[in-house]
Amino acid sequence: VLICFNQLRHLLRLDFPSHPELGETLKSLVLHIDEVHLPSLGLGLGAIAVIIVVKRFRPTWPAALIGMVAASAVTGGFGLADRGVQVLGAIPRSLPPLADLPLLDFDLIWALTPGALAVAAIGLVEAMSISRSIAAQTGQRLDSNQEFIGQGLSNIFGSFFSTYVATGSFNRSGANYDSGARTPLAAALAGVLLVALVLVVAPLTAYLPNAAVAGLLFLVAWRLINFSQIMKILRADNNEAIILAIVFFGTVFFSIEFAILAGVILSLIIFLRKTSRPRLSPRVPDPESKTRKFIYGQFLPECPQLKILRLDDSLYFGSVSHVGELLRRYREHYPDQKHLLLLTKGISQVDIAGAELLVTEARDRRNM
Repeated sequence: VLICFNQLRHLLRLDFPSHPELGETLKSLVLHIDEVHLPSLGLGLGAIAVIIVVKRFRPTWPAALIGMVAASAVTGGFGLADRGVQVLGAIPRSLPPLADLPLLDFDLIWALTPGALAVAAIGLVEAMSISRSIAAQTGQRLDSNQEFIGQGLSNIFGSFFSTYVATGSFNRSGANYDSGARTPLAAALAGVLLVALVLVVAPLTAYLPNAAVAGLLFLVAWRLINFSQIMKILRADNNEAIILAIVFFGTVFFSIEFAILAGVILSLIIFLRKTSRPRLSPRVPDPESKTRKFIYGQFLPECPQLKILRLDDSLYFGSVSHVGELLRRYREHYPDQKHLLLLTKGISQVDIAGAELLVTEARDRRNM
Protein backbone atom coordinates (compact mmCIF):
# COMPACT_ATOMS: atom_id res chain seq x y z
CA VAL A 1 0.00 0.00 0.00
CA LEU A 2 2.79 2.44 0.88
CA ILE A 3 4.71 1.56 -2.28
CA CYS A 4 1.65 2.19 -4.45
CA PHE A 5 0.73 5.52 -2.91
CA ASN A 6 4.33 6.77 -2.85
CA GLN A 7 4.69 5.93 -6.55
CA LEU A 8 1.54 7.83 -7.53
CA ARG A 9 3.42 11.14 -7.59
CA HIS A 10 5.84 9.68 -10.16
CA LEU A 11 3.08 8.03 -12.19
CA LEU A 12 1.11 11.30 -12.35
CA ARG A 13 4.28 13.48 -12.35
CA LEU A 14 3.08 15.57 -9.41
CA ASP A 15 5.61 17.85 -7.79
CA PHE A 16 5.55 17.31 -4.02
CA PRO A 17 8.04 15.72 -1.62
CA SER A 18 7.78 12.09 -0.55
CA HIS A 19 6.08 11.50 2.81
CA PRO A 20 6.51 8.40 4.99
CA GLU A 21 2.95 8.85 6.32
CA LEU A 22 0.04 7.87 4.09
CA GLY A 23 -2.11 10.74 5.37
CA GLU A 24 0.37 13.37 4.20
CA THR A 25 0.75 11.62 0.84
CA LEU A 26 -3.04 11.56 0.31
CA LYS A 27 -3.30 15.21 1.30
CA SER A 28 -0.60 16.19 -1.20
CA LEU A 29 -2.26 14.10 -3.93
CA VAL A 30 -5.57 15.89 -3.42
CA LEU A 31 -3.94 19.34 -3.42
CA HIS A 32 -2.00 18.67 -6.66
CA ILE A 33 -4.49 16.48 -8.53
CA ASP A 34 -5.12 19.24 -11.11
CA GLU A 35 -1.43 19.07 -12.12
CA VAL A 36 -1.59 15.52 -13.53
CA HIS A 37 0.75 15.11 -16.53
CA LEU A 38 -1.09 12.93 -19.05
CA PRO A 39 1.96 11.80 -21.10
CA SER A 40 3.64 10.52 -17.93
CA LEU A 41 0.45 8.75 -16.89
CA GLY A 42 0.20 7.19 -20.34
CA LEU A 43 3.80 5.94 -20.19
CA GLY A 44 3.24 4.40 -16.77
CA LEU A 45 0.01 2.67 -17.75
CA GLY A 46 1.61 1.55 -21.02
CA ALA A 47 4.52 -0.03 -19.16
CA ILE A 48 2.05 -1.84 -16.88
CA ALA A 49 0.13 -3.12 -19.93
CA VAL A 50 3.29 -4.36 -21.66
CA ILE A 51 4.45 -6.23 -18.53
CA ILE A 52 1.03 -7.85 -18.01
CA VAL A 53 0.74 -8.90 -21.68
CA VAL A 54 4.26 -10.35 -21.82
CA LYS A 55 3.68 -12.27 -18.58
CA ARG A 56 0.39 -13.57 -19.93
CA PHE A 57 1.59 -14.82 -23.30
CA ARG A 58 5.36 -15.25 -22.75
CA PRO A 59 5.78 -16.08 -19.05
CA THR A 60 9.45 -17.11 -19.47
CA TRP A 61 10.47 -13.74 -20.94
CA PRO A 62 11.80 -10.92 -18.65
CA ALA A 63 8.57 -8.92 -18.68
CA ALA A 64 9.79 -6.13 -16.38
CA LEU A 65 12.91 -5.52 -18.47
CA ILE A 66 10.90 -5.52 -21.72
CA GLY A 67 8.45 -3.01 -20.24
CA MET A 68 11.25 -0.67 -19.14
CA VAL A 69 13.04 -0.90 -22.51
CA ALA A 70 9.79 -0.19 -24.35
CA ALA A 71 9.05 2.86 -22.20
CA SER A 72 12.62 4.14 -22.69
CA ALA A 73 12.35 3.65 -26.46
CA VAL A 74 9.09 5.60 -26.62
CA THR A 75 10.52 8.38 -24.45
CA GLY A 76 13.71 8.69 -26.49
CA GLY A 77 12.04 8.21 -29.89
CA PHE A 78 9.38 10.88 -29.40
CA GLY A 79 11.51 13.23 -27.34
CA LEU A 80 9.10 13.09 -24.40
CA ALA A 81 11.81 14.20 -21.99
CA ASP A 82 11.59 17.63 -23.64
CA ARG A 83 7.81 17.64 -23.15
CA GLY A 84 7.81 17.38 -19.40
CA VAL A 85 8.28 13.62 -18.83
CA GLN A 86 10.68 13.11 -15.94
CA VAL A 87 13.42 10.56 -16.62
CA LEU A 88 15.73 8.69 -14.31
CA GLY A 89 18.82 10.33 -15.77
CA ALA A 90 22.20 8.89 -16.67
CA ILE A 91 23.92 6.93 -13.89
CA PRO A 92 27.58 7.92 -13.32
CA ARG A 93 29.92 5.43 -14.99
CA SER A 94 32.01 4.73 -11.91
CA LEU A 95 32.12 2.23 -9.06
CA PRO A 96 32.06 3.25 -5.38
CA PRO A 97 35.55 3.77 -3.98
CA LEU A 98 37.20 1.42 -1.52
CA ALA A 99 36.86 2.99 1.94
CA ASP A 100 39.57 3.28 4.55
CA LEU A 101 39.75 0.93 7.51
CA PRO A 102 37.32 1.92 10.29
CA LEU A 103 38.57 4.04 13.17
CA LEU A 104 38.77 1.84 16.30
CA ASP A 105 37.86 4.56 18.79
CA PHE A 106 36.14 2.91 21.76
CA ASP A 107 34.47 6.17 22.84
CA LEU A 108 33.00 6.50 19.35
CA ILE A 109 31.96 2.83 19.31
CA TRP A 110 30.26 3.26 22.69
CA ALA A 111 28.39 6.32 21.45
CA LEU A 112 27.24 4.60 18.25
CA THR A 113 26.27 1.24 19.78
CA PRO A 114 22.65 2.06 20.88
CA GLY A 115 21.75 3.49 17.48
CA ALA A 116 23.53 0.66 15.66
CA LEU A 117 21.62 -1.96 17.65
CA ALA A 118 18.31 -0.25 16.87
CA VAL A 119 19.12 -0.06 13.15
CA ALA A 120 20.22 -3.71 13.14
CA ALA A 121 17.06 -4.85 14.93
CA ILE A 122 14.71 -3.00 12.58
CA GLY A 123 16.73 -4.14 9.56
CA LEU A 124 16.60 -7.80 10.58
CA VAL A 125 12.87 -7.72 11.34
CA GLU A 126 12.16 -6.02 8.02
CA ALA A 127 14.33 -8.55 6.15
CA MET A 128 12.55 -11.44 7.86
CA SER A 129 9.10 -10.06 7.05
CA ILE A 130 10.09 -9.80 3.37
CA SER A 131 11.64 -13.27 3.39
CA ARG A 132 8.57 -14.85 4.98
CA SER A 133 6.28 -13.07 2.54
CA ILE A 134 8.12 -14.52 -0.45
CA ALA A 135 8.74 -17.92 1.19
CA ALA A 136 4.99 -18.24 1.72
CA GLN A 137 4.50 -17.89 -2.04
CA THR A 138 7.34 -20.17 -3.12
CA GLY A 139 6.94 -22.86 -0.45
CA GLN A 140 10.67 -22.70 0.31
CA ARG A 141 12.08 -23.32 3.79
CA LEU A 142 13.38 -20.17 5.47
CA ASP A 143 16.45 -20.36 7.71
CA SER A 144 16.29 -17.26 9.94
CA ASN A 145 19.79 -17.73 11.34
CA GLN A 146 21.31 -17.96 7.88
CA GLU A 147 19.41 -14.82 6.85
CA PHE A 148 20.72 -12.91 9.87
CA ILE A 149 24.32 -14.02 9.25
CA GLY A 150 24.05 -13.04 5.59
CA GLN A 151 22.67 -9.60 6.46
CA GLY A 152 25.47 -9.01 8.95
CA LEU A 153 28.26 -10.13 6.62
CA SER A 154 26.90 -8.04 3.74
CA ASN A 155 26.90 -4.90 5.90
CA ILE A 156 30.39 -5.58 7.28
CA PHE A 157 31.94 -6.03 3.83
CA GLY A 158 29.76 -3.35 2.25
CA SER A 159 31.06 -0.78 4.73
CA PHE A 160 34.46 -0.97 2.99
CA PHE A 161 32.82 0.22 -0.25
CA SER A 162 31.02 3.33 1.03
CA THR A 163 27.62 1.60 1.33
CA TYR A 164 24.72 2.57 3.52
CA VAL A 165 23.42 0.13 6.11
CA ALA A 166 21.46 -2.32 3.95
CA THR A 167 18.60 -4.69 4.60
CA GLY A 168 15.95 -6.39 2.52
CA SER A 169 13.93 -4.28 0.10
CA PHE A 170 10.29 -4.97 -0.68
CA ASN A 171 10.66 -3.33 -4.11
CA ARG A 172 13.84 -5.16 -5.08
CA SER A 173 12.88 -8.55 -3.60
CA GLY A 174 9.44 -8.40 -5.17
CA ALA A 175 10.83 -7.49 -8.59
CA ASN A 176 13.48 -10.21 -8.24
CA TYR A 177 10.89 -12.89 -7.45
CA ASP A 178 8.49 -11.54 -10.06
CA SER A 179 11.21 -11.88 -12.71
CA GLY A 180 11.61 -15.59 -12.00
CA ALA A 181 14.39 -15.67 -9.39
CA ARG A 182 14.24 -18.70 -7.10
CA THR A 183 17.69 -19.01 -5.46
CA PRO A 184 20.22 -16.69 -3.74
CA LEU A 185 22.37 -16.96 -6.87
CA ALA A 186 19.98 -14.55 -8.58
CA ALA A 187 20.93 -11.74 -6.18
CA ALA A 188 24.63 -12.53 -6.55
CA LEU A 189 24.38 -12.45 -10.35
CA ALA A 190 22.37 -9.24 -10.15
CA GLY A 191 25.28 -7.64 -8.29
CA VAL A 192 27.77 -8.80 -10.91
CA LEU A 193 25.53 -7.63 -13.76
CA LEU A 194 25.00 -4.29 -12.03
CA VAL A 195 28.75 -3.65 -12.15
CA ALA A 196 28.71 -4.28 -15.89
CA LEU A 197 25.61 -2.14 -16.40
CA VAL A 198 27.09 0.78 -14.48
CA LEU A 199 30.25 0.69 -16.59
CA VAL A 200 28.71 -0.04 -19.98
CA VAL A 201 25.05 0.96 -20.34
CA ALA A 202 24.63 3.49 -17.52
CA PRO A 203 24.07 6.40 -19.95
CA LEU A 204 21.02 4.62 -21.45
CA THR A 205 19.08 5.15 -18.21
CA ALA A 206 18.83 8.78 -19.28
CA TYR A 207 15.72 7.78 -21.27
CA LEU A 208 14.03 5.65 -18.60
CA PRO A 209 10.89 7.54 -17.46
CA ASN A 210 10.10 7.66 -13.75
CA ALA A 211 6.45 6.95 -14.57
CA ALA A 212 7.38 3.58 -16.10
CA VAL A 213 9.41 2.63 -13.03
CA ALA A 214 6.41 3.65 -10.90
CA GLY A 215 4.18 1.37 -12.99
CA LEU A 216 6.57 -1.54 -12.49
CA LEU A 217 6.59 -0.96 -8.73
CA PHE A 218 2.78 -0.89 -8.76
CA LEU A 219 2.74 -4.42 -10.13
CA VAL A 220 5.46 -5.53 -7.73
CA ALA A 221 3.54 -4.12 -4.75
CA TRP A 222 0.29 -5.75 -5.84
CA ARG A 223 1.91 -9.17 -6.13
CA LEU A 224 3.46 -8.79 -2.67
CA ILE A 225 -0.01 -8.82 -1.10
CA ASN A 226 -0.82 -12.40 -0.08
CA PHE A 227 -4.62 -12.21 -0.02
CA SER A 228 -5.15 -15.91 0.72
CA GLN A 229 -2.82 -15.78 3.74
CA ILE A 230 -4.51 -12.62 5.03
CA MET A 231 -7.96 -14.24 4.78
CA LYS A 232 -6.66 -17.40 6.46
CA ILE A 233 -5.37 -15.35 9.42
CA LEU A 234 -8.58 -13.34 9.70
CA ARG A 235 -10.69 -16.52 9.78
CA ALA A 236 -8.40 -18.63 11.96
CA ASP A 237 -7.59 -16.63 15.08
CA ASN A 238 -8.92 -13.36 16.50
CA ASN A 239 -5.67 -12.56 18.31
CA GLU A 240 -3.59 -12.92 15.17
CA ALA A 241 -6.16 -10.91 13.21
CA ILE A 242 -5.77 -8.07 15.75
CA ILE A 243 -1.97 -8.22 15.43
CA LEU A 244 -2.23 -8.16 11.64
CA ALA A 245 -4.59 -5.17 11.71
CA ILE A 246 -2.48 -3.15 14.17
CA VAL A 247 0.75 -3.77 12.25
CA PHE A 248 -0.93 -2.98 8.92
CA PHE A 249 -2.55 0.29 10.01
CA GLY A 250 0.52 1.21 12.07
CA THR A 251 2.70 0.81 8.98
CA VAL A 252 0.31 2.72 6.73
CA PHE A 253 -0.49 5.64 9.02
CA PHE A 254 2.62 5.93 11.23
CA SER A 255 5.91 4.19 10.41
CA ILE A 256 7.14 0.67 9.76
CA GLU A 257 9.44 0.86 12.79
CA PHE A 258 6.52 1.75 15.08
CA ALA A 259 4.33 -0.94 13.50
CA ILE A 260 6.92 -3.71 13.86
CA LEU A 261 7.60 -2.75 17.49
CA ALA A 262 3.87 -2.62 18.26
CA GLY A 263 3.34 -6.02 16.62
CA VAL A 264 6.20 -7.64 18.55
CA ILE A 265 5.02 -6.19 21.88
CA LEU A 266 1.39 -7.18 21.23
CA SER A 267 2.45 -10.70 20.23
CA LEU A 268 4.46 -10.97 23.44
CA ILE A 269 1.53 -9.76 25.53
CA ILE A 270 -0.83 -12.30 23.93
CA PHE A 271 1.74 -15.07 24.38
CA LEU A 272 2.24 -14.20 28.05
CA ARG A 273 -1.52 -14.02 28.55
CA LYS A 274 -1.94 -17.54 27.13
CA THR A 275 0.96 -19.09 29.04
CA SER A 276 0.17 -17.30 32.30
CA ARG A 277 -3.04 -19.33 32.72
CA PRO A 278 -1.98 -22.99 32.35
CA ARG A 279 -4.53 -25.74 32.81
CA LEU A 280 -4.58 -27.57 36.16
CA SER A 281 -7.06 -30.42 35.93
CA PRO A 282 -7.95 -33.43 38.17
CA ARG A 283 -6.93 -36.93 37.10
CA VAL A 284 -8.15 -40.37 38.23
CA PRO A 285 -7.27 -43.92 37.22
CA ASP A 286 -9.56 -45.06 34.40
CA PRO A 287 -11.81 -47.81 35.87
CA GLU A 288 -12.32 -49.31 32.38
CA SER A 289 -8.60 -49.58 31.60
CA LYS A 290 -6.59 -52.65 32.55
CA THR A 291 -3.48 -50.50 33.09
CA ARG A 292 -5.52 -47.97 35.12
CA LYS A 293 -4.07 -45.06 33.12
CA PHE A 294 -4.91 -41.57 34.30
CA ILE A 295 -7.76 -39.72 32.59
CA TYR A 296 -9.61 -36.44 33.12
CA GLY A 297 -11.61 -37.07 36.28
CA GLN A 298 -14.02 -34.24 36.92
CA PHE A 299 -17.05 -36.55 36.92
CA LEU A 300 -15.42 -39.76 38.22
CA PRO A 301 -14.96 -40.79 41.87
CA GLU A 302 -11.63 -39.73 43.37
CA CYS A 303 -9.53 -41.01 46.23
CA PRO A 304 -10.90 -39.38 49.45
CA GLN A 305 -7.40 -38.73 50.86
CA LEU A 306 -5.37 -37.96 47.69
CA LYS A 307 -5.97 -35.21 45.12
CA ILE A 308 -4.34 -36.00 41.75
CA LEU A 309 -3.76 -33.01 39.47
CA ARG A 310 -2.04 -32.60 36.09
CA LEU A 311 -0.40 -29.31 35.17
CA ASP A 312 0.07 -28.49 31.49
CA ASP A 313 2.39 -25.76 30.15
CA SER A 314 5.22 -23.89 31.88
CA LEU A 315 5.38 -23.17 35.60
CA TYR A 316 7.20 -19.83 35.53
CA PHE A 317 6.98 -16.38 37.04
CA GLY A 318 4.10 -15.41 34.75
CA SER A 319 1.90 -18.34 35.74
CA VAL A 320 2.67 -18.85 39.47
CA SER A 321 -0.08 -16.47 40.56
CA HIS A 322 -2.75 -18.34 38.58
CA VAL A 323 -1.52 -21.83 39.54
CA GLY A 324 -1.08 -20.81 43.19
CA GLU A 325 -4.67 -19.57 43.31
CA LEU A 326 -5.97 -22.84 41.82
CA LEU A 327 -3.98 -24.91 44.32
CA ARG A 328 -5.36 -22.79 47.18
CA ARG A 329 -8.92 -23.37 45.95
CA TYR A 330 -8.36 -27.13 45.81
CA ARG A 331 -7.08 -27.08 49.41
CA GLU A 332 -10.11 -25.11 50.63
CA HIS A 333 -12.79 -26.97 48.62
CA TYR A 334 -11.42 -30.46 49.29
CA PRO A 335 -10.06 -30.30 52.87
CA ASP A 336 -10.20 -34.09 53.33
CA GLN A 337 -7.77 -34.62 50.45
CA LYS A 338 -4.73 -33.56 52.42
CA HIS A 339 -2.26 -35.20 50.05
CA LEU A 340 -1.47 -34.00 46.54
CA LEU A 341 0.00 -35.96 43.65
CA LEU A 342 1.08 -33.51 40.93
CA LEU A 343 1.56 -35.06 37.48
CA THR A 344 4.30 -33.01 35.83
CA LYS A 345 4.63 -34.71 32.46
CA GLY A 346 2.92 -31.76 30.79
CA ILE A 347 5.22 -29.13 32.35
CA SER A 348 7.74 -27.85 29.79
CA GLN A 349 9.86 -25.81 32.20
CA VAL A 350 10.03 -24.62 35.82
CA ASP A 351 11.86 -21.46 36.89
CA ILE A 352 12.82 -20.28 40.38
CA ALA A 353 9.40 -18.72 41.00
CA GLY A 354 7.68 -21.95 39.96
CA ALA A 355 9.97 -24.06 42.15
CA GLU A 356 9.27 -21.80 45.13
CA LEU A 357 5.52 -22.23 44.51
CA LEU A 358 5.90 -26.02 44.72
CA VAL A 359 7.89 -25.68 47.96
CA THR A 360 5.21 -23.40 49.40
CA GLU A 361 2.43 -25.80 48.37
CA ALA A 362 4.29 -28.72 49.98
CA ARG A 363 4.65 -26.76 53.23
CA ASP A 364 0.97 -25.80 53.26
CA ARG A 365 -0.01 -29.45 52.65
CA ARG A 366 2.19 -30.57 55.55
CA ASN A 367 0.53 -27.97 57.79
CA MET A 368 -2.85 -29.47 56.87
